[in-house]
Amino acid sequence: MKHGKKYLDSQKLVDRSTLYDVGEALELAVKTGKAKFDETVEVHVKLGVDSRHADQQVRGAVVLPNGTGKKMRVLVFAKADKAQAATDAGADYVGAEELVSKIQGGWMDFDVVIASPDMMGVVGRLGKVLGPRGLMPNPKAGTVTPDVAKAVAEAKAGKIEYRLDKTNIIHCPIGKVSFGAEKLQQNFDTLLGAIVRAKPAASKGQYIRSCVVSATMGPGIKINPVKVG
Repeated sequence: MKHGKKYLDSQKLVDRSTLYDVGEALELAVKTGKAKFDETVEVHVKLGVDSRHADQQVRGAVVLPNGTGKKMRVLVFAKADKAQAATDAGADYVGAEELVSKIQGGWMDFDVVIASPDMMGVVGRLGKVLGPRGLMPNPKAGTVTPDVAKAVAEAKAGKIEYRLDKTNIIHCPIGKVSFGAEKLQQNFDTLLGAIVRAKPAASKGQYIRSCVVSATMGPGIKINPVKVG
């Protein structure tokens, strides 16, 4: 793959053979975010688990102290009093069956989906659409809850979901380059702390196998996994 001049310049700042401390890695991520837009800084954590087994799943949600830097568009499936509570809490879209047909028609202008428990029979019809995009409401992530107002407030405040992909890696944003290394580290520590606390009892050996951070258009920067969490 051919890279542009900015990427190649950024690559020169990073020693691919070095395992950096968290602070150093995040300072480099900020320096390598040279695009004209405010790049997102992402963390990629490979765990010593096997996601094919139910007792080794790692999934949850956490509120980042400094948010993600992205304005979250929140959709809520709820009726009656809960629908009003979601609206009052700042949800961008609130509804029931009518939202199902709209989403099935290709509408996807939202970042988070929350549902009250009584609506999951309706939301279940969207499993094939929302599931692959990581948007299906889930009790473990706090997005299936009777307290939809609280869930909306948390989503707006910077709550993110973490979950394993098929290669046992968690991919999560922890903010923008403009945050600076200090705020990014606060978010990083919060996320990694949650992932460590979610370690399954069935996980054996080294839990965090590797950890990489990068700005959207920048190179990957390896963090020493022994010093994480």
